[in-house]
Amino acid sequence: MTTKESNRYTQILEAIFAKHYRKGVNEIDFERTEINQAADELGIILPKNLGDVLYSFRYRTDLPKAITSKAPKGFEWIIKPAGKGKYKFMVTKQSIIVPSSILAETKIPDSTPGVIAKYSMNDEQSLLAKLRYNRLVDIFTGLTCYSLQNHLRTTLRDGSQVETDEIYIGLDKRGAHYILPVQAKGGKDKLGVVQIEQDFDLCALKFPRLICRAIAAQFIEGNLIALFEFEQSKDGIKVTSEKHYRLVRPDELSPEELESYNIRPA
Repeated sequence: MTTKESNRYTQILEAIFAKHYRKGVNEIDFERTEINQAADELGIILPKNLGDVLYSFRYRTDLPKAITSKAPKGFEWIIKPAGKGKYKFMVTKQSIIVPSSILAETKIPDSTPGVIAKYSMNDEQSLLAKLRYNRLVDIFTGLTCYSLQNHLRTTLRDGSQVETDEIYIGLDKRGAHYILPVQAKGGKDKLGVVQIEQDFDLCALKFPRLICRAIAAQFIEGNLIALFEFEQSKDGIKVTSEKHYRLVRPDELSPEELESYNIRPA
């Protein structure tokens, strides 16, 4: 997002928030059409892609200080879909999921085809490819997993439109079937709890008979990838497992490292 876009988007979002905000409120409902209204009132040329205004603040950049300063201590504001063309600002304890800075790495011999590696970039599509070719979802979950579909879009019961980056079907040794929605974040995009909540909702709607295990992946640097698994609790989305995998050439995995993996707790 350019500085010019950031300024435009910030002014529009601040205007919408200020219009509805009252001290002590924890939720603020608004509609997509209010983006047009705010732009008109501010004399701002409307961006071609209206959805990018909200997408930018949900996944790429922090909300403006004029909004974040209104959150109670220990909480923050997020933007959530609330139906077709509807959204809400909501107070939550934590909105962004970030990889641990002290978690041990596990080296995995890189099985990414050379031609794919040559042209890949550190973005979402590159990350999804590396997950597939190296069977990282299988390794992480202990299941045998198969990619079912990329970028599955659907509409939830409340009318919200959602998109999951990739859907896997998994099998365990008992023969039980799993559904694994995967969110992939590369570059500067942020991983948010709202996306994970939507993945659980999507699976409950489209695959009610399968066991849902929500997964997320994020590039940390180069070929170092963080994988997360989540669960739903009464306090919201929680991380149940996190692993960091570094894709390396076979000769970069030493016998000593392999021996340490043999005695490492699962």
